[in-house]
Amino acid sequence: MFRTAHGSHRSQPLPPAAPTVDATPSPRAPHDPRPAPASPAAPAPKQRDAFFDNAKYLAIVFVAMGHSWEPLTDGSRAAEALYMVVYTFHMPAFIIVSGYFSRSFDMRPDRLRRLITGVAVPYVIFEIAYTFFKRYADDDPSQPISLLDPWYLTWFLVALFVWRLTTPLWKVIRWPVPVALGIAMLASISPDIGDDLDLQRVLQFLPFFVLGLFLKPEHFQLVRRREVRIIAVPVFLAAITLAYWAGPRMTSAWFYHRDSAQELGAPWWAGVVMTLALFGCSMVLTACFFAWVPGRKMWFTVLGAGTLYGYLLHGFLAKGSRFWGWFDAEWIHKPLGEVAVTVIAGTVVTLLCTPPVQRAFRFAMEPKMEWAFKKDAAELARSRR
Repeated sequence: MFRTAHGSHRSQPLPPAAPTVDATPSPRAPHDPRPAPASPAAPAPKQRDAFFDNAKYLAIVFVAMGHSWEPLTDGSRAAEALYMVVYTFHMPAFIIVSGYFSRSFDMRPDRLRRLITGVAVPYVIFEIAYTFFKRYADDDPSQPISLLDPWYLTWFLVALFVWRLTTPLWKVIRWPVPVALGIAMLASISPDIGDDLDLQRVLQFLPFFVLGLFLKPEHFQLVRRREVRIIAVPVFLAAITLAYWAGPRMTSAWFYHRDSAQELGAPWWAGVVMTLALFGCSMVLTACFFAWVPGRKMWFTVLGAGTLYGYLLHGFLAKGSRFWGWFDAEWIHKPLGEVAVTVIAGTVVTLLCTPPVQRAFRFAMEPKMEWAFKKDAAELARSRR
């Protein structure tokens, strides 16, 4: 562009400019007839990948639907089968994506601050809020506030905090995923771990987070091929059929990953077998789920940035429906009632992920808290540059 606009500039110099107040050129900066180089453009803001926002939104919708199906599983074998299938992949998919976006985490001060304000502080706020909600809804004023015993959905924030802190460790281990699987198996046969910080879930879901740390964009492209989308249909149908058969024969508590084998009334070796079996099943169904996630921008893509809002806020309604007997109505346990419950759950969690809700609750989910942190000299130097 410069050559075209100033092509005659070098062969026929322009007339001298009109003298200014100080027309004497500085000896340190001799006059250069060439055009001044353009100042470097500011880097464009990083664009969000629509695929991952779509995946997070759809995963959180399945989470809400699964919670709405739980009261229906006792009287409906079909609901129980769908419940088991969804629980096989919805949290693993969400955790894998969380691990994928934690790849750059290190102990840099700004990232530690974001970990505190985006994970630790929301955990404290919602754990206290859930406790007061349970006191009111369950008419139990003696319910204690315990930050060591996550209630209902807040276990994920504890897990995410621990997983991210260990990210640098997994990057130096030679076989990170097998090691994480080994830890999960040991946890599944260790009933003495107890309930503090819900460590059973933290450790048993750990392999999915570690796997996400080492996935690359081409791995997601691999499962999004047309042939994989086609294969995913019979795979899901087979999974639902198997779950329909297994429903009366096993407890769905295995899919929660919150208890050891002994606590579920099984021999210790069953924990090892079930950890490996469920990890394999979860990986297959998660791959099928990713295969169906659209990669283009959809109407719900913008909601992917608010999935943690929907996740934590829908817990009040999910638990409130049990406390207040919303599922006691007979019509809810019929096919049309089950469909209605599913649609309502998906709609509610969708609304809770919208930007207006994000703005209203950002004080709890993404507080700035600049007053709580010291100024980092290295960060100030980077901002000045």
